[in-house]
Amino acid sequence: MSVVDSPETVPNAPDRKREQSGWVWYDWANSVFPTSVITVFGSLYLTAVAADAALADTALNGPNPCPSDGDGGTNKLVDCQISVFGLHFQAGSLWGYLLAAATIIQVLIVPLLGAIADRTQHKKRMLAISAFGGAIATALMALVSGTNWQLGVILFILGNIGYGTSVVIYYSFIPEIATADERDGLSTRGWAFGYLGSGLALLVQLVVYLAHESLGLTEGGAAQIAFLLSGIWWAAFTLIPLRRLKDHQRPHGPEHGLGGVLTGGFRELGNTLKLARAYPLTLAFLGTYLIYTDGIATVANVSAQYGSEELNFDDTVLISTILIVQFVAFIGGVLHGIVARRVGAKRTIMMSLTVWLFVVGAAYFVQAGQALQFYLLAAGIGLVLGGTNALSRSLFSQMVPPGKEAQYFSIYEIGERATSWMGPLLFAAVAGATGSYRPAIISLVIFFFVGLVLMFFVPVRKAIRAVGNPEPSVL
Repeated sequence: MSVVDSPETVPNAPDRKREQSGWVWYDWANSVFPTSVITVFGSLYLTAVAADAALADTALNGPNPCPSDGDGGTNKLVDCQISVFGLHFQAGSLWGYLLAAATIIQVLIVPLLGAIADRTQHKKRMLAISAFGGAIATALMALVSGTNWQLGVILFILGNIGYGTSVVIYYSFIPEIATADERDGLSTRGWAFGYLGSGLALLVQLVVYLAHESLGLTEGGAAQIAFLLSGIWWAAFTLIPLRRLKDHQRPHGPEHGLGGVLTGGFRELGNTLKLARAYPLTLAFLGTYLIYTDGIATVANVSAQYGSEELNFDDTVLISTILIVQFVAFIGGVLHGIVARRVGAKRTIMMSLTVWLFVVGAAYFVQAGQALQFYLLAAGIGLVLGGTNALSRSLFSQMVPPGKEAQYFSIYEIGERATSWMGPLLFAAVAGATGSYRPAIISLVIFFFVGLVLMFFVPVRKAIRAVGNPEPSVL
């Protein structure tokens, strides 16, 4: 009998349902960070603050680093430069560099924290620390003003660490609170709730942002309120899962104190990495997932650019599109769970990837200025956006060795970020070579096609048996 199937770790039906109902609320709580902070307000506000800092520095120190365009004017995002540790770069590049730095820091920290979570089995405590820490950092971003972009960078990185760590630990609860046959429904329900929650929060924030003049606010002030609301939302709804989730396993090591826990965490992580080769089918699925999820993330991240630069839509259309994706993704997540219950997670993921092929292909033919076509495209993306990743999460949980949940999910999460450069690189390269975003967007079908073919050949049932987990009745 495996660790996660022992009576000690799997609660009975009533307790299991209580924990599951609490667990899905953390998707609702944390999704506000990637949606509101990363996708919408973070890039806009921190870039503007950095540009203002560069202009202020120019006023004090002369014409550099904001050279004139020849007519006496400057583009403060392109021409103006800021500096950190003696390195100068354009203010408009801050967000890209910040995302890269935050990802690198996550890659270095989160796997160790996942190992510590498995080693100590204080998952609930670590979920609370990382979630509340990330939420506080997010709320404090409301204090970033004037030219103080450096404070925003520090707080964003802290929020990103809290988000990444909490998500890994949150995922690791799946095998402990759900049977093999319950995981697909649980994961898709959580993902759907996440999109619904973040959509509602974003709707409130956008209303404040768009009506900032009538409310007596500046654009910057409205963005600061959005940060504050995001942090409060994240922290407040985290209380629900913390009240219902429990720790299910005994500690794997005897260490006490910070030094001992860190040493034990490194030892645990080292052993996991050595033993990972013993489960090549789990790694095969992970590699397949990393390919198609890069396509998913790239489509989501470049859609606004495609709509703005290639299709000439204004901000109103783009904002409406974001909201459409959020709310349709809730429906899509629920539908994926229903389909998976009947045909299994693997087949449903393959069906979803097929839909992705058609949706991305259709993007090529959307006509400039045709908002209805763009909205229909957004609805198609939303229909498969959440469900594909939700079922991938639950299917991966079936292939994780018992007792190693947080570590494997840290590899799952970090792997996704470490390979996330491939799609944007292909998109940028094709756009640069052709001078058009249309061939660039359709080039992304390669990720879904390759992912679909590889998924067909991954023997998921054999992979589940290899790690000693019970097999779901339908795959």
